[in-house]
Amino acid sequence: MRKCFLSALLLTFVVAGLAQAQIAVEPVTPNASPEARALLSAIYRLSGRNILSGQHNYIGAKSKYTDQAHFVTGKWPTLWSSDFGFAAKGNDDIHARDTMVAEARRQFGDGSLIALTWRAVRPLEDEPAGLKESVQAKLTGEQWQELLTPDTPLHKRWEAHIDTAAGYLKRLQDAKIPVLWRPYHEANGNWFWWGGRKGENGFVALYRMTYDRLVNYHHLDNLVWVWNSNAPTGANAGPYADFFPGLRYCDVLAADVYGEFKQSYHDDLAALANGRPIALGEVGRVPTPAVLKDQAKWAWFMVWADLLRMSKVEVVKELFDDPHTLSRGDPLPGKN
Repeated sequence: MRKCFLSALLLTFVVAGLAQAQIAVEPVTPNASPEARALLSAIYRLSGRNILSGQHNYIGAKSKYTDQAHFVTGKWPTLWSSDFGFAAKGNDDIHARDTMVAEARRQFGDGSLIALTWRAVRPLEDEPAGLKESVQAKLTGEQWQELLTPDTPLHKRWEAHIDTAAGYLKRLQDAKIPVLWRPYHEANGNWFWWGGRKGENGFVALYRMTYDRLVNYHHLDNLVWVWNSNAPTGANAGPYADFFPGLRYCDVLAADVYGEFKQSYHDDLAALANGRPIALGEVGRVPTPAVLKDQAKWAWFMVWADLLRMSKVEVVKELFDDPHTLSRGDPLPGKN
C-alpha cells in the first residue's frame, strides 16, 4: 500500500512537474529511467536561471537539519541529502542505512529531490571503520594498482563494498526515485583515501570503475551521476581537470566550497563542464544572491548538515527569499 502511495505521489508531485521542464538531454546512463531523465532535464532547464536549495542530513538524523532550515526560513529546501555512513556509531553509523532509505522515500513523497553521497571505507577494511583510521587513511601505490586490477583480492573487497551501496540504491530504483548520486567526492583533495591521485590511472580509473559496476553490472537506471570535486585551493586541492573522468561518466559537475566563493571556482568548472550543469555539492556558509548573480550557473547549493549556523539568519533568509532560489513546492522552470 505504501509503495502504491509513493508511486502516486511520484507521478503527481515529481514526474508531472519535472516533465514541464523536459528538454533534449541524454543521461550518461544508457536507458535511464523516465524519472532520472526528467530530473536531469529540469536541472538543465533551470541552469543559469534559478538555483535549487539543498540541505544535507547525517545518515541517522533523518530530516533534523532540513527541519532546522525550515525553522529558520519558513521554507523547505528542495534537495534532501544524506549518505551511507562508514562508522559503527554516531553521525556516520552504517546501521542507520535502512532508516536513511525510509527517510529518502518519505522526503521524496513530500516533494523533495534526493541526493546521496558515498564516503567509503578503504577496501583494506570491512565496514564499519573509523574516519581517520580508514576513510582518511591512505593506500600505497601497489595497493592502488591492486584495487584497479580485476580479480585481485583488493578489487574483490572493493566490489563487495560498492555492491552493498547498490543494494540500497536498488530499493530506491524500485520505488521509482531518481537520485543525485555523488560517490567519492573531493577527489582532488588529499584528505580521503581515493583523493590526490591524478590522471588516467588515478581517481579517474576508480570513478569509471564505480560507474561500470553500478550501471553495467547492477543495471541501476535511476542515478543522475554527479562528479563532485573540491574547490581548487592550491596545495591541498588540485585543479579540477586533473581528476575529471570525462563527460561520458557524469551528468552534473559539482564543487564543494568552504570559505570564499571565488569566481574562478564557478568559471573553471563551467568551462570543464562544456554545457553540462554545475552545482555547489557542499557549502559551509551559504552563497548570497549577490554572489549568485555573478555565478549564475550553479544549479543547486547544499548546506552540509549542522553548518547552517555558520551563516547569519538574515543572510540565510535573504537567500531563501530571493526569487531565483527554488524551495520545495515552488514551480520548476517551464518551457517558456
